[in-house]
This record gives sequence, C-alpha cells and structure tokens, in this order.
Amino acid sequence: MKLYLMQHGRSVTKEEDPERPLTGQGVGEVIKIAEFLGKIGVTVSRVLHSGKTRAKQTAEIIISRLNPGEDPVEQKGLSPMDDVKDCFDQINGLEHDIMIIGHLPHLNRLISLLIAGSESISVVAFQHGGVVCLSRNNELHWSISWMVAPEII
Repeated sequence: MKLYLMQHGRSVTKEEDPERPLTGQGVGEVIKIAEFLGKIGVTVSRVLHSGKTRAKQTAEIIISRLNPGEDPVEQKGLSPMDDVKDCFDQINGLEHDIMIIGHLPHLNRLISLLIAGSESISVVAFQHGGVVCLSRNNELHWSISWMVAPEII
C-alpha cells in the first residue's frame, strides 16, 4: 500500500481572508504537482482532506488530474491540531492507496508516528504543495519512498 501525504498549497493569510483560500501561486504549484503525479502514474482510491478551504481546493485540483469524475472526501481528524493517533489507526487498516491533504503540524506528527513510532521525532520538512510517498510492507512497517516539492519540478 502507498500513502501520499501532501501539505495544502500556499494560501492567503487569515488577515486577508479568514477562509484562507489558495493564492494564485498556490493554485499554480498544486497544478504542477498534480500533473507531475499523473505523469509518473500515481493512482489513489481516495483523496482525503480536512475540510478547510485551502485543503479542499488542493484536493479538488489533485483529484481532477488523478481521478477525474471522483470527489475528494472530507475527513474528520485532519485539522492542524487534531490528534494523529486516530488517523494512524485508520491508515493502518487500509488496503488501497490513498492521499491525505492536510496541514502542519498534523502532517509532521503523523509521518513521525508512522516512520519513527513517535510524534516528536522530526522525519521530513513538508513544503506547501509538497508530497511525500510512503510505502507499507507486509509487516505494517512504513518507509519513505520519495518526496517532491513544486520548486524541483
């Protein structure tokens, strides 16, 4: 199984707009990542997001390139300060490749728990619009397969 963790694209500040939609640059970067993922053959059964505007917009762009005709799914427990243990348990019970589009510090804590077994160990530095691909083996151990950020493609 593969798990793709993605930080939402760049968004406006809370002062500019309390809903914090993606900026024009953020939209462009997410489109670039989505097209790259399509070119390298990434497929997912579902794209999950927190429900926050910036994550939902990111999910809509991604799914339009990877699973046209499907809708992204709003999932509780993916907001910035949510406990990662529930998400961890749900992920370990899945059999199909999925993508989670979320926020910091939640994504940092989740990947740390999956890879190192502790939320407090720093494993990667997410970037807006960046994706980390994790692979799970038969013993339910996770490893980082690759990561990509908009500025390197």
